[in-house]
This record gives sequence, structure tokens and C-alpha cells, in this order.
Amino acid sequence: MTASHGRDIHTRAAATPPGELVARLRAAGCVFAEEEARVLVTSARSPAELTALLAARIEGVPLEHVVGWVSFCGLRIHVRRGVFVPRRRTEALAREAIASVRPGAVVLDLCCGCGALGAAVRAAVPDVELHAADIDPPAVACTRQNIGAGRAYCGDLYAPLPGSLRGRVDVLVANAPYVPSGSIALMPPEAREHEPLAALDGGPDGLDLQRRVIAGAGDWLAPGGRLLIETSERQASGTAAEFVRHGLTPRIVHSAEHDGTVVAGTPSR
Repeated sequence: MTASHGRDIHTRAAATPPGELVARLRAAGCVFAEEEARVLVTSARSPAELTALLAARIEGVPLEHVVGWVSFCGLRIHVRRGVFVPRRRTEALAREAIASVRPGAVVLDLCCGCGALGAAVRAAVPDVELHAADIDPPAVACTRQNIGAGRAYCGDLYAPLPGSLRGRVDVLVANAPYVPSGSIALMPPEAREHEPLAALDGGPDGLDLQRRVIAGAGDWLAPGGRLLIETSERQASGTAAEFVRHGLTPRIVHSAEHDGTVVAGTPSR
């Protein structure tokens, strides 16, 4: 496709006046209506497709599911309907992971969702050996599309990983679900109605999956390896306590820029 042809497509897709798009999105409750209108227009290849995308968004389908991608760390990450959409706050975890990774390192993205974290690390650091795993098959399919030559496995936490990874992981990064079960009903409808419960629900106190990740990390980390987990400011002390319980020295990092909190740790021994 030539550049001029691409402009023609977007011109035709914008046949619906931008002001009308914004008004309809705002009436549907979209807080960032102007920004969403721009994304819809640039994603649609025809007026008919724009109409369909707009209708789906007005029905409450998350914008990222409507257009099939999300911006994360400057990358366009593929997502499909029914798959967890990475949040902007998770860029704090990505930045912390990138700062920890050296060329040639073995990186494991656990509870990877669509693979955004692994993709961000791979884009920033050359020659990493990237592995990823998630329990949700559609999410793993997205990951395989997003991480290129990396390897993605489907299964429960560490269960699907090849035994050859044991003791070799230099950086283990995990965005395990950490919303307390009782708070799921308070989440925005876009999340609770369009994303898998398994990607949101962290158990009674939100730390059930984190506990399992932390408990198993020692078997997979290389000497001097690091574990990094996203959590909330309120839960960070509980997450850090689990690090200590399993022989890891924790450090709590909060990013004001991304409003994200990370607990990072290395084996104490």
C-alpha cells in the first residue's frame, strides 16, 4: 500500500464528521471521547468499518478490543476480544524489568496476558532469551503474535515451562492478578464484563496468585536473578512480606509517572 493510498483510506473512513463521533462517544460515557474518536478513525479502513467500530465502542466493548491493539511502552500490542488489556501503570513494571535486563539474559514473563511486558523488554534489550506463560489460550495466542521469536506456553504458572529453564531465569517478571475477589464487582464494566475473571481475581486479599509466583520463583531463578511483581501501593507491604518469607530481599518501587507499584527482589542467600 502506498502512503497516499493509506491517506485516502483514512479520509474515506472519516466520512462521519469527527464532531459527531466525539458527541456520540461522549454520550455513551467515554471520558476521553476526542482521543478515542481519533483512534477509531485511524484504525478504520472504510466508512462501514468505522460505523461498526463506533457501534461496538458505544455498546461498551473496550476500545482496545474494538480496534485490536493497545499502546504500551511505545509499542502497538495486539489484543483480541476476551483478553486482558495491559494497563498504563504496568509500564512501571516494564521499565523496572528493562533496567534489570542485560543483553543475552533469560527473561520469563509469567501471567503474561497478551505478552506486552515481554514485548517491551525484547524491544528495549537486544538478544534476550524470552519465555512467557499464561493460563488463558487466547492470551497465549496474542503473546505469540506480539513477542516474535520468543517462546510462549499455555498452562498454570510454572507448570507448562520446560525443565531446561530451571535455575536459568535472570529476570522473572509477573503481573499476576491482584484484585481482591470482593472488589471485582467495583471494577469498571469494561474490565469485569470483557476480560477473563482469572486475569483479575487475586483471591480474598488479592495476593493468592502472587504467593504462588513468589513461592515457586526460587526454583527457576538463576544465581543473582531477580523477581519483579506488580502490586498496589496498599498491598505492597503484603507482597514484600511474601518475598521475605520465601528467602527474597524485597525493594518496593513506586512510579508517580505511571501510578504503578512494583516489588523487586533477589534471593537472600
